[in-house]
Amino acid sequence: MKHIIIAIIAIAAMGCGVYGSYFESVEPSSKVDYPGFTKVTAEVDEYRKKRLISSRAFAQKALQKDVIVLDTRSKSAYDRIHVKGAVHLNFSDFTKASLAKMIPNKNTTILIYCNNNVDTPNPALMNKGAPLALNIPTFINLYGYGYKNVYELKDMITLKDPYITFEGTDVKSTVVKKTTNRHQEARAQTLMKLY
Repeated sequence: MKHIIIAIIAIAAMGCGVYGSYFESVEPSSKVDYPGFTKVTAEVDEYRKKRLISSRAFAQKALQKDVIVLDTRSKSAYDRIHVKGAVHLNFSDFTKASLAKMIPNKNTTILIYCNNNVDTPNPALMNKGAPLALNIPTFINLYGYGYKNVYELKDMITLKDPYITFEGTDVKSTVVKKTTNRHQEARAQTLMKLY
């Protein structure tokens, strides 16, 4: 009987050692999955090429129903200057929950742009290194979170673009007929430019 009790204790002790090392080896040191990221990036590569659009097409799509123009720059940069009618969600705040709150329908058409699309000396739109342009991680993340109806502005534009209008504290005020809806106002101004 004494031998049986010793054997049970030995098995229990080995079991604790086995389970202890099992959990140590499976628990990740962080929730970072670089191979997963590179897989999503490779998947997005060809898809994104078909989703790069001109400033005219961008402005036309912005006028359609169930379309959102998304600005993912910092809040201070957004407040200073952004595409008229754009909504803001800082890229560093992207989570499944924050995206679902802002864009509940994953089939919504999402238009994105960043500093690297605008040629201006304005510090709020200062260009970054081309391979590090904010459009790239924004597109990849939206796609990775299941938002597959994304279009990206491909053109380099100026603040006097014939199709895209800007607003914010750094934009000189112009007299515009007031409407009850900010998006209607932006769309009306864009329509005037298009036609």
